[in-house]
Amino acid sequence: MRQLSKNTKITTSVNEGGEMEIKAELVKQLRERTGVGLMDCKEALKQANGDIEKAIEYLREKGLAKIQKRMAKKAQEGLIAAYIHTGGKIGGMVEVNCETDFVANTKEFQEFAKDMAMQVVAASPLYLRREDVPQEVVEKEKEIYRRQALEAGKPEKIAEKIAEGKIEKYFQEVCLLEQAFIKNPDITVKNLLDDLMMKTGEKIVISRFVRFQLGERDQE
Repeated sequence: MRQLSKNTKITTSVNEGGEMEIKAELVKQLRERTGVGLMDCKEALKQANGDIEKAIEYLREKGLAKIQKRMAKKAQEGLIAAYIHTGGKIGGMVEVNCETDFVANTKEFQEFAKDMAMQVVAASPLYLRREDVPQEVVEKEKEIYRRQALEAGKPEKIAEKIAEGKIEKYFQEVCLLEQAFIKNPDITVKNLLDDLMMKTGEKIVISRFVRFQLGERDQE
C-alpha cells in the first residue's frame, strides 16, 4: 500500500437523516492505498467513522477473512526473483508462489518478489517463519538471555520475562515474515504479504529463499 501523510484531512459530513456521508476525495485516497473497490472503501469508512487508518484495518481484516478460505488451494504459479547487491559480492534469490499465472504477471506481484529478494540480501533472515526455528535454538537463545538478566541482578521471575521479550525480538530479526520491511520499517514483511493477498484475492506464499555472500561456505 502506498503511504500517505498522517496529516491527511478527513472529509466527512452528516446528512439530514443523521447518517455519515463520506466525501469522494476520502474514498479515492483509501482506494489508492488499498486497491479495494469504491463501494467497499465507502463502507469501510462508514464503519470507521471516517478514520482512514481504521478503515484500512477494517478492510484488511475483512479481506484476510476471505483469503483464509483460499489457503487450502494450491499455489503453484509464481516466479523466482533475484537481487545482486552492487559489487556482485552479495546476492539473494526467493521463490514466491500464487494461484494463477495472471497474478504472477501483475506488476504488484513482481515488485513484491523483487523486494523480497532485496530483503533477503539486506536483512539476512535465517528462517521463513518462527515455526521453522528449531526448538533447541529457541531454548539456547532464551537461556542466554535469562542468564544475562540474572547476571545483571534481576530476580528469577523478572529474568524469565526479559528472556521472553528478547526471544520475541530474536524472531523479528531472524524470521523473514516477521522482519520489518526494508522499504517501510513501520510494517512487517507479513503485513506486506497480507496486503498483496487482499489486493489480488489469491493465496500467495513465500516458499523458499537463499542468500549468498562471496567467500562463505557451508560448514562440512
